[in-house]
Amino acid sequence: MTPEIAVAEKQTKRVAVVIVSLNRMTQLRQSLEMLGEGGVQAHQVIVVDNGSTDGSAFAGDDFPGVRSMRLPKNFGSTKALNIGLRTAESEYILFLHDDARISGESVTCLADYLEAHPEAYGVCPLLTDAAGNPVPQVSTLPAPGLTEPRLQIAGGEGEAIAAECVSGAAVMYTAFFIRALRQIDERYGDYGGIPDLCAQTRRAGKKIVILRNITAIHDGLPSPVSQSLLDGDRAAGTAVFLAKYHGFMASLLYRAKTALGAIFTFRFGVAAGALSGQKIDGSA
Repeated sequence: MTPEIAVAEKQTKRVAVVIVSLNRMTQLRQSLEMLGEGGVQAHQVIVVDNGSTDGSAFAGDDFPGVRSMRLPKNFGSTKALNIGLRTAESEYILFLHDDARISGESVTCLADYLEAHPEAYGVCPLLTDAAGNPVPQVSTLPAPGLTEPRLQIAGGEGEAIAAECVSGAAVMYTAFFIRALRQIDERYGDYGGIPDLCAQTRRAGKKIVILRNITAIHDGLPSPVSQSLLDGDRAAGTAVFLAKYHGFMASLLYRAKTALGAIFTFRFGVAAGALSGQKIDGSA
């Protein structure tokens, strides 16, 4: 190997693609295939497996250039993303769900937009289904009057659509912003990390935008985790978010109301999340 080639291989990639995966081997392989050989070579691709049991933990081994990190159990997406972030050595970081697919060229276009628009800290492709139809992608941030905002299809005019809060299926951030925060707040388990980044972006006076002319396919598959665990984790994450951005009393009232309603409807996982802050991995 010549010195010139060795230096080129050691150069830092401009974009890191961090994929958190759990028991979706087929979808993960499709996602890596759509990034393409050029995308894997052009970008740093990191797959963090959250304790899969279907063999998908080793799917990245079939794609030269992909770095695979295997966790012993499902710690939730927030901790898994942070593990991926600590490995990333790039100017821009794309968070990508394992059931989302985007081309390597489109990843480059997202980074180009952030480089040309310093008023934006985050950018997303327009999420569509396999037929090209837009799928729900934007919401408001959780607030005392609306603690469970649901994703909706992005609306608005122009090439770039400003959003208050976005799906974590495919969102790119400037790395210096993420590193300035040190990490995504690990008081969140599976739910809350991306809304928190959106809130931090807003607090910094910057924007998150969705680009209509750049698309990614999002299958939006049901989670392999039980709905009871997901609901409990969401309650815990919402309580953390409300305390952080709306104060202790807002969080306390949410915890009491949510736990009481959950107990009367026998949703004890939700009650545990609301009262104790129990996250998806069982920790509080």
